[in-house]
Amino acid sequence: MKKYFPAYIRIPVFFFGSALLLEYFIDSGDLPAFMKYPEVLGLLTLILLVIITFEACNAAINTIAWRLLTNEEQKEKLKAAAKKPSWISKFYKEATNAIPIDQEDEIILNHNYDGIKELDNALPPWWVWGFYATIVFAVVYMAKYHVFGGETQSQEFETEMEQARIDIEEYKKTAKDLVDYTTVVALTEVADITAGKEIFIQNCAVCHKPDGAGGIGPNLTDEYWVLGGGIKNVFKTISQGGRPSKGMEAWSKKGLKPSKIQQVASYILTLEGTNPAGAKKPEGELWVNTAIKTSETKEVKGIIKVDTLQVR
Repeated sequence: MKKYFPAYIRIPVFFFGSALLLEYFIDSGDLPAFMKYPEVLGLLTLILLVIITFEACNAAINTIAWRLLTNEEQKEKLKAAAKKPSWISKFYKEATNAIPIDQEDEIILNHNYDGIKELDNALPPWWVWGFYATIVFAVVYMAKYHVFGGETQSQEFETEMEQARIDIEEYKKTAKDLVDYTTVVALTEVADITAGKEIFIQNCAVCHKPDGAGGIGPNLTDEYWVLGGGIKNVFKTISQGGRPSKGMEAWSKKGLKPSKIQQVASYILTLEGTNPAGAKKPEGELWVNTAIKTSETKEVKGIIKVDTLQVR
């Protein structure tokens, strides 16, 4: 070991290995242990000093012992070290169980096929143990899946897919920009309505006027709708655009995110019944809500807004 891992490698490895172990057992949080606990730094320093002292003593003893040897003894020791096989050679020999070429006469079989002879080589240990491992694996596999009824790969796949569907649905509940006209609901929080008003003033007022009374675009304060009322239809109209060739553009293509469209659609619903001065004449058809469960409705500024798709 000392031949392949000299002191300048062993000392840092021992030191930092000790530091990592102490850090693991102390678990000091964000800061390293030696910064949070000064006594840890002292302990690491002591360990380092012990290791350095040990290495220094070991080197001194080896140097003194070598100097005490005679020249002939030194030569014999060097020859023995040169003949000693390396650990790689030992590992290869043990893993392959190979017979040296000069000893093959000892394992040759007593039959001859047109001058071709066969050696009685033993199987390499790595292959034998690999074969034993496959047998153990097969027994465990059979017991788990065919005796004790463990989940097969297809069953595990279905289980993971079902969990993935659940995770996706949970993610959609908090991912505001994944909302579309089929899942949108009317927002009632003051912050959302205020944000929707700002978006309306900035983008929609040029056609519908700041109070929603209507200009180039329809009046948004009455109960008549060209493409249907309610949060879902209003959201769809804003995101996908109005009537072909004569309606407004699709705001989703102009960079307005679904969460912003939901806010402005929710604000537009609060304009119904405000009756601003100079409002444009009604366009479209009267929008009437059908009977829907009370739990599926929300009240915004005294006006009942329906969260589900509404039908005339």
